[in-house]
This record gives sequence, structure tokens and C-alpha cells, in this order.
Amino acid sequence: MLGRMRNVTMPGGRRRAVWYAAFAVYAAGVALFSGPGLDHWWGAFAAGGYAAAAVIAAAAAGRAGPWQARGSALAVVAALAGALAAPVMWLMTREPTTPDVAVVARSGMLLLHHGTPYLPAGALAAGGWLAYNPYLPVMALLGLPGALGLPGKTWPWLIAVTIAALYATFRVTLVGARRRDALGHAAFWLACPIMAFPLTMGITDPPVIALTCLALALLARGGRMAPGRARGRDTALAALVLGVACAMKYTAWPALAVIAVMVATRDGTRSAIRFTAGVLATAVALVVALAPAALRHPATILQNTVAYPLGLTSAKSPAQSPLPGHLLATLGPAGHLAALVLLAVAGLATVESLVIAPPATPEAAARRIAIGLSALFLLSPATRFGYFIYPIALYAWAVLASRARARAAASGSPDLAGALVEDGERAVEPV
Repeated sequence: MLGRMRNVTMPGGRRRAVWYAAFAVYAAGVALFSGPGLDHWWGAFAAGGYAAAAVIAAAAAGRAGPWQARGSALAVVAALAGALAAPVMWLMTREPTTPDVAVVARSGMLLLHHGTPYLPAGALAAGGWLAYNPYLPVMALLGLPGALGLPGKTWPWLIAVTIAALYATFRVTLVGARRRDALGHAAFWLACPIMAFPLTMGITDPPVIALTCLALALLARGGRMAPGRARGRDTALAALVLGVACAMKYTAWPALAVIAVMVATRDGTRSAIRFTAGVLATAVALVVALAPAALRHPATILQNTVAYPLGLTSAKSPAQSPLPGHLLATLGPAGHLAALVLLAVAGLATVESLVIAPPATPEAAARRIAIGLSALFLLSPATRFGYFIYPIALYAWAVLASRARARAAASGSPDLAGALVEDGERAVEPV
């Protein structure tokens, strides 16, 4: 692996070492304060990997030429080994597995044998919170390899989809950059706690985030083009990618609303209608194709994917971080109702902001999605701190894309090729 990574342009300079050191402090905090659960073990593995990466990056920062590139590659390999590879390999050998992995693995088995990833209503009533599957049917595809007897449960496929989507995102965002620059960014993002931690736990959000960022990147590239086939092609591809994300998890749906407004503002109402229709058609087609048996029992789908996450079922989600929505819900029926009302008010406020000041670029749309999702996660009755990886990642992509756009404008070129050659490694510094 190191041989392939040797020529990868990584986020550059001493700033690299500072980032890894900050990650090491965070991981050490997780290890010390998260209790005796699996989170503790991730923190212990990751703190060592990040600390080693920080030392390697700091040592390489003072060198020039190929030595710095090799040091950069070795640092990200150390981070990935400690924060992702080692803890995932350890967790894959443990029983029982993490709850998210268990749910996705079961959904793949159900999809293979029964044509639906959801248990029937009777099994939900008797099975407790682990019987519920809050994900949409495409997520069950990550459980199919295990159902077919392939090793690794859901982890290898979850990681593979995430890294592929991240690589594609940076290939599109950094127009004119070399493939190794995109690979370097993807590797660095995969090693960051916002991706490595949830992937280690088998949590399903990273691929949804990566696909959403890829859709935004495609729209940003399309916006740099004059109206024509190429621009329309990127918009259609973005609709397809976002449709896949929307067929995986409901957390992608707020992005559809915001992005549709952005497309209408930038390209006109007809383009927005075509884009929205493309997203919905993709999502519906995937659901119909993958879970035909589930469509005969729509109440079961709603109970799993809507009622359960909103805390409206007898079994309650363990996603209960002490955020305002959850704290209100613990006060009883009146508090739970108040949390839902506040959630609705936050949604209406987001809609109002889209009417009054609609975003005109994908970067502005990403920031607006981040704000809306932050409100959603703060006020949801069943929520956890980990959901905030969505706004963090989306905002980070927006900053990176804005810098790329500024460099392109400063270079007087419609793409980034000249700017990247001029700026060198500065063009791929972390945000």
C-alpha cells in the first residue's frame, strides 16, 4: 500500500502534523471518557495511530522533494492503520457485533430470502429496539455480501463504498488536479475521526455523506460550464448520485430540498424540476427493485423508518445523547410533543430561509444543509452527537470547494489546472 501511496499529494506541510495531533487528542479523550464500551477501544487504537502520524508528518515537514511525499504517505498509512484498519479487524472477530452492523447484516439476509429488509409487525413488537431497521432498502445491499457467505460482515463494503465516493468527490472538486491529489484527499478524509470513527463502529452515515458531497461536487463542476450537454450531464449524474443516497437513509432528504432550490436559483425552474424528478425517480426505482415485498406492507416501512427514529414506537432508540430534543422527550408525553413541535418549527424556518435567501451555488447549498441538519439533530427526540459528522463534513467540503473556485478565478482559468500547478501542495491543504 505504501508503494502506491508514495507519490500521493497529501494535505501539505506542518499543518498536517497539527491535524494529526488534534485527532490524537480527540481519540485519547474518547478512550478515557467513553466508558468500557467499544468506543473506548477505538479511541485506544486511534490515539496511537494518530500520534504516530503526527510524529511522521512533523519529521517529514522539514524535508523537501520525495522525502516529504514519502513522509506524507507514511503518515496517512499510520493514521488509517490505527484509526480504521486495526480496530475494524479487531471488531470483525468479536461477537456480538456492533448494533448497526447487526441491523444491516440482518436486512441483507431478509432482502435475499424475503424481498424486504424489514421484519413483520409482529416481530417488531416482540424484538425490542434491535428489531427495527431505520434505513431505506439500498442500505441492505451492504448486508448482502455477508448474506451470501462472504467474510467481513458489512465493514469491508461500507468502507469500500465510502472511499470510492470520496475519491470521486475530490476528482470532481479539484478539477485539473492529478489523480493522486484526489486519492490523497480521500485517504486523509477517510483517516479523519469524522469518517474513521463511525466506519469502525459500522455506522452507516459515511457513505451517505460521501454521496451527498459527490452530488454537490458534480453540480459545482456543471456550474463552471456554459449551458449545454456537459452541464446537463453533470446535473443528471448529480441527481442519480443523490437519488442513491436518498434510497439509503432519510438523512439525505433535507439535502434534496436545499439543492433543488439552489438549482432553481442558478439554472432555472425547469432544471430544478428535472433534477428533483431525477432524484425521486432514482430513489423510487431502487426501492421498488430491491424491496418489492416491502411495498405490500407500507405501514411496516413507516414504522421502521419514520415512527422509530421519531421515538413514536414502544421500543426506543439507544441514540440518546443529552441534546435538547432528547432532554425534552424525557419529560414525558408533553415534552416529547414539544420536541416534535420545535423540530417542525425548525423545518419551517429552514424553508423560509430558502425562500428569502436561496443559495445560488453548491457551496452555499452545502452550508445551508449543514445548518438545517444541525437544527434537526439538536431537536430530534432520538439523536446522538455522532450525527454531527454530517454538518461538519458538508461544511468542510464547502470550504474546500470555495477555495478551489477562488483559485480558479485568480488564475483566470475556467478550471483549476493552472492554479494547482502554481500553488502545488497548498491547493490540497485540509480545511
